[in-house]
Amino acid sequence: MSQYNSRHGNQRSEGAPSAPSIKLDDIQLAEPSAALFDDIAERTAKVIASTSMRNGNKSTQLRSFYDEIVMWEQRCRNLNDENLAEQLPLIRMLNAKVAYAKGRELVDDNFFQLMRHCLGQVNNRNTLRHCKLFLEAFMGFYKVHRDKN
Repeated sequence: MSQYNSRHGNQRSEGAPSAPSIKLDDIQLAEPSAALFDDIAERTAKVIASTSMRNGNKSTQLRSFYDEIVMWEQRCRNLNDENLAEQLPLIRMLNAKVAYAKGRELVDDNFFQLMRHCLGQVNNRNTLRHCKLFLEAFMGFYKVHRDKN
């Protein structure tokens, strides 16, 4: 169980089947692997799409978080490192927005953990751009796999 769930009392009942969880280790934005925007994004999308029917994760909800990352990447594209550092608290505030959506059962814990993992790695323009590109690839694969459910 995630630390977020244990702190906030969101525990699964003993008899409930456990949903598959995403693997975050190989989502590295500082030095993306050749598979990050392809195989890893698709694998991540499949897991989140597989739990979508019972746990929220509507395409429009996920898309709104992706759109906000796109907005931040465009806004920060021409900033120097010092000015970008001033924007990081506002970029990372997206974690609170995802947590709120999770609390309203609009997204599941897998998506919440994915966003925390990705946003936690954003510390410069390159990692912000890689975050945007990863979520772009994720959204493309998610749409394909979500429609099959």
